[in-house]
Amino acid sequence: MTRLSGLRRPILGTRTAAGSVSGAVVVVPMTAVDRRRVRRRLRAPDGEELLLALPTGTVLTPGSVLEVRGGVSYVVGAAPEDVAAIRPRDLPEAAAVAHAVGNLHRDFVASGEDGVFLALWDAPLELLLSRLGVPFTREERPFSGRPAWEHES
Repeated sequence: MTRLSGLRRPILGTRTAAGSVSGAVVVVPMTAVDRRRVRRRLRAPDGEELLLALPTGTVLTPGSVLEVRGGVSYVVGAAPEDVAAIRPRDLPEAAAVAHAVGNLHRDFVASGEDGVFLALWDAPLELLLSRLGVPFTREERPFSGRPAWEHES
């Protein structure tokens, strides 16, 4: 029998800005879709041009170190995106909403605020949340989850 373990490419993001770099840190904001684009040019907020040529399948996560140049570390940050800020009233409602959002193959991410969860906004998500009767608002916030079309775990 053939074993298929170990076939996935390594994923960046195991090093974080706080734990692996010293000196100046420049956060490069990227959307969930941008964090999947492995070959491109991008301009950092300080004006430096960064060239990405990462292995296919690489997923950047907020906190991933892109490059260290001249004592300055360029680190991935979550850019503000169009999200639904979902505020379930209790734990059973949160579980039901998380299950329903997961059935749409969307990430349901805790925002760091007490009881607020985020999911990338689109019309089907808005319809689902309206039908469930859960409180939510459409906002621009940093989103650390995956894009809606990505189904891997």
